[in-house]
Amino acid sequence: MVTADLPPLREVIARHGLTASKALGQNFLLDSQLLERIARIPGDLNGATVFEVGPGPGGLTRALLQAGAQVIAVERDRRCIPALAELSEAFPGKLRVIEEDALELDIAALFADMAGKPHIVSNLPYNIGTALLVRWLSADWLPWWASLTLMFQKEVADRIVAAIKDDAYGRLAVLAQWRSTARLAMPVHRSAFTPPPKVMSAVVHILPQAAPNGVDLATLERLTGAAFGQRRKMLRQSVKGLPGALAALEQVGIDATRRAETLSVADFVAVARAMRG
Repeated sequence: MVTADLPPLREVIARHGLTASKALGQNFLLDSQLLERIARIPGDLNGATVFEVGPGPGGLTRALLQAGAQVIAVERDRRCIPALAELSEAFPGKLRVIEEDALELDIAALFADMAGKPHIVSNLPYNIGTALLVRWLSADWLPWWASLTLMFQKEVADRIVAAIKDDAYGRLAVLAQWRSTARLAMPVHRSAFTPPPKVMSAVVHILPQAAPNGVDLATLERLTGAAFGQRRKMLRQSVKGLPGALAALEQVGIDATRRAETLSVADFVAVARAMRG
């Protein structure tokens, strides 16, 4: 644990006149104990590199720095830069802030020449969270990151960790789970934020695993796109326009009268592998 004499986060926000921007999907998290719990989810961060998107006034950033991490943060809101500069002064050489839009930044290239892989830990802006997650899950495998610890709206978090036959089970669950493990690390009540959002939140923790042999992401994405795009229809209807899909279902022994939500992640992987073969 690295300590620094820091003012309360509410004082920092008030001094810099910061308010959460709806346009940027911001909700500030101020509970220091909660932020410390989030920073512990990836494991021991002492000496590790952490990438953070949308640090805002730096609540989670200070928890990561206090955990001993070297933090690289990307923030597009210029109003927050002075508050983050104060953190840089409190933790010399430990925080680098990049003033850009995370969606337009080549994040993988940022770490290409760095020894070891960074952990990504973020209270993601709601309006770009899913897009960033899909991008990170679509990276070359094994990916450039060591783990993902990400705050989402609870509804999105449920979709990421959903199991077969859950109402939330769909494309996002398959994408997250076919070559990684995803778990709901902790729920976060809406009252923990300033201002409180209308929905509950949750932190998801994802660890990459070896990809199954003989199947590629592009095929799996086409398959799940067709299957869940018409999820109330039988597979023989929803995937009939996808070359090789019906033959692959038959090859692996999956009844084409079933619906997408009844197929496990392993089932989708098996069908995608057969489509390639």
